[in-house]
Amino acid sequence: MKPARLRADLLAGLTTSFALVPECIAFALVAHLNPLMGLYGAFIICTLTALFGGRPGMVSGAAGSMAVVIVALVVQHGVQYLLATVLLGGVIMVLFGLLRLGKLVRMVPHPVMLGFVNGLAIIIALAQLEHFKSGEQWLSGTPLALMLGLVALTMAIVYLLPRLTRAVPPALVAILSVGLAVYLLNLPTRTLGDMAHIAGGLPTFALPDLPWTVETLRIIAPYAFLMAMVGLLETLLTLNLTDEVTESRGYPDRECVALGAANMVSGAFGGMGGCAMIGQTVINLSSGGRGRLSGVVAGVMILLFVLFLSPLIERIPLAALVGVMFVVSQQTFAWASLRVLHKVPVNDMLVILAVTIITVFTDLATAVLLGIIIAALNFAWQHARELYADAHVQADGSKLYQVHGTLFFASVTPFLNQFDPAADPEQVTLDCAHLSFVDYSAIAALKTLRERYSKTGKHLRVVHLSERCKKLLKRAGE
Repeated sequence: MKPARLRADLLAGLTTSFALVPECIAFALVAHLNPLMGLYGAFIICTLTALFGGRPGMVSGAAGSMAVVIVALVVQHGVQYLLATVLLGGVIMVLFGLLRLGKLVRMVPHPVMLGFVNGLAIIIALAQLEHFKSGEQWLSGTPLALMLGLVALTMAIVYLLPRLTRAVPPALVAILSVGLAVYLLNLPTRTLGDMAHIAGGLPTFALPDLPWTVETLRIIAPYAFLMAMVGLLETLLTLNLTDEVTESRGYPDRECVALGAANMVSGAFGGMGGCAMIGQTVINLSSGGRGRLSGVVAGVMILLFVLFLSPLIERIPLAALVGVMFVVSQQTFAWASLRVLHKVPVNDMLVILAVTIITVFTDLATAVLLGIIIAALNFAWQHARELYADAHVQADGSKLYQVHGTLFFASVTPFLNQFDPAADPEQVTLDCAHLSFVDYSAIAALKTLRERYSKTGKHLRVVHLSERCKKLLKRAGE
């Protein structure tokens, strides 16, 4: 590795680690867990996926989307059931990768991807507003002014420093500069230590202490499956985004296997489950992180914070981290999607808006699933409308229909409407040279058409069927 690349990855990893800590603590608290569980999970998952995953430069950790999924489980059954769920969720992820299902991410339409990115950008920004509260009350007066001033200073450094030098990541300089200013000037603002004390020891191996019975499996299996699906979905979409930014290709199946293995290790060592984190990935990439080393450094630094550096890390002002995350939100949002809204088809515009809104108000999995369904239904509708037929009366008095398009469930009605059995002559020929049969609905439509002509005492002859169509008909017994 070249010295310049090594230096860039080291600094990017260090910068990313600062942004990982508050997020992981916050997500652990959301899930009613000890903050150290979030930090242990981030260390293990970030390090292992960086070492063995299929997308260098992408950062994984204890993610909020997965924390939300398991809140009810922790409240009802306790931490040990959570750890067992993380283990089982990891197994599901590994199987997903081994079965090479990661390629399914290619079926996510670009409008859904834009909605996903925009929705997460809004969520990242909204999550920072919690730091403008003291308990349940919003900050006001001098504390609010100080918080806003430090956030603005942080953002200014991140935006302006690259105009002077690109030797160091601007986010790292901003965090350290604002932190040093707060310390030297003794400014009364909230710090990372106000969220939680992060000092601790090494994570220790211990299988979950619970009865390994069918009843336990019945309790944890639904949560494990949902956690795995949400984690895989966010990881694969973030991998797509990383591919676009770096103009290189990742390996989704390998990433799924590595993520699953990392979750299993995390569950065995008392950590939370996790997946790719788009905000921290954007920080890593914008700070120059491209190789595996950047993710390894970010993960190892979290462990060092816990073991040795907690007194220093807890002094970092939350305003500095909030400012960095606001910049991340701005950089993550696909602003170009707003400029092209009036240029793209209405259905694509609706998909972008729907996925964005659903992501913000519900959850990522629901948003992407509904987005794919909307896009798929629109595709089926548009494709069905493209079916048409040319009809010609032959010299012998028979009629020839040449149908063009794809015959499937959505185009059955347009297909049948092309024919007029009552008015057609005795002999009718259906030329399928330009017609594709896709599913059983197509076969059923052809059978219905034959029956309609048969009822009127007329004969329908089908010619030029493709080999694929013949196989479909033969399999259906037609």
